[in-house]
Formats: sequence, structure tokens, C-alpha cells
Amino acid sequence: MKRLSIVLIIIVCFSCKETPKAEKKQEEITQEIEKPLEEVVDSVVPAEEEKKQVVPLASIPDTTFVRLADYSDDFAYEMKYATEDNFLKAQVYDCGECYVRAVTARGLLKANAAFVEKGYRIKFFDCYRPHDVQKKMWKIVPNATYVANPAKGSIHNKGGAVDITLETLAGEELDMGTPFDFFGRKARHAYTDLPKEVLDNRKLLKTTMESFGFGAITSEWWHYNYKPTLNYKVANFTWDCE
Repeated sequence: MKRLSIVLIIIVCFSCKETPKAEKKQEEITQEIEKPLEEVVDSVVPAEEEKKQVVPLASIPDTTFVRLADYSDDFAYEMKYATEDNFLKAQVYDCGECYVRAVTARGLLKANAAFVEKGYRIKFFDCYRPHDVQKKMWKIVPNATYVANPAKGSIHNKGGAVDITLETLAGEELDMGTPFDFFGRKARHAYTDLPKEVLDNRKLLKTTMESFGFGAITSEWWHYNYKPTLNYKVANFTWDCE
């Protein structure tokens, strides 16, 4: 019993000896917790730095498919075929993404930079289209006036065609005279019985895109082919939906 009492006295004394250190440690922890946020903010990775790293576009082979949004935040998107709001009245993409060949992406970035200088930006309705999607579209509307026959394929299937319009940097679409996918005379570039504002808007889109290597087609004011891709092979690459 005497030995136990001695042990207890030693423990108590030892604890008393350590109390100032413990109190000091607790005070340091409290001070650290109460630091203003701006003093420790450097230890937090800003949201913009958490984005996945992408390979520089300049080092990617021309024929590689790339996701355009990975290389610029200056575009707008309304991917119509990922919804039922299109002339097919059917959703044919599982999710809306804009992929194109790397060479096409470089051309689009240059064209969009020119638009941005004037207060506008490119808005996409459709980009690369997998060959299987082309088959779906043909099954719904088997008419070459509206859908390219998958037996031959479309430039969309090659990653070299885009369906686009222009909008202001505030997000207001320019008036192009008809909606996207309006298959009538009014959608033709040669149709001029339109307000001057509409004609000017179409001219701005067409002349700028052509100056960066894109070619228009006569029947659709929204459709542009990137000329270096015209002889590319039809592809069936598909992307993952998150």
C-alpha cells in the first residue's frame, strides 16, 4: 500500500511538472485555429488550379480528337442533338460535347479570337458526330436533303465540320434570319430578302470563318467545313458521359 502511494505521488508530481507545457501547446493550437483565413489561404488549391491538365494543342497531331472546351473558355455551346429540340425531334447523343480534330480546333481558336476582338463569340450547335450517330439520324430521316447518307458519311463524321452561330459576349444570339436546322430557302447564303442586320450578321460569320480556312455550304448559313480535313477518314470515336 505504501509503494502504491509513492507511485501515485510521483505521477501527480510529473503531471504538475508538465502542465505549463501542455497549456502552452493548447494556446498555440488555439492561436492557429483563430488565424484569419487570408493568412492560411495559400495552403488551399484555388478551384481554377484543380482543373485537369491537358496536353498543349500545338503538340497534338492534326488528326487527334480533342475536346474543344479543354482549350478555351471563350466559346458557347447549345448541343442540339443531345436534346429533342432539333429537326429530328429526337435525342441522338447521350450527352452534349464538342469534339473536333486538333487541326480543326486550332482553326476555331483563331477564328474565335477574331470574333472576340469585335465583341462576339462562336456558339456551337454540333461538332464532330460519330458515324453510329449518323446512322441513327439516317434511320429517323432517310433523306439526303437533310441528313448525309452514312454510306458516304458527313464531314461532321470526320471531325472537320461545325454548326455554329454568333452571340455577344453577354450571351445574346445574333439574328441570322432563321433558326438552326431550318431547311428552306431563307437559310441559303444566296437568299437576300432579309433585313440588313441579318445579312450583315451572316456576312460577318461567313467572311471571318472563310478567312481562317473554313468553307461554307450554299444551303445552310450555320454549317462550316475546315478545308484541311475534307479528305480525312470517317470516324466512330465516342466520348464518355460524366
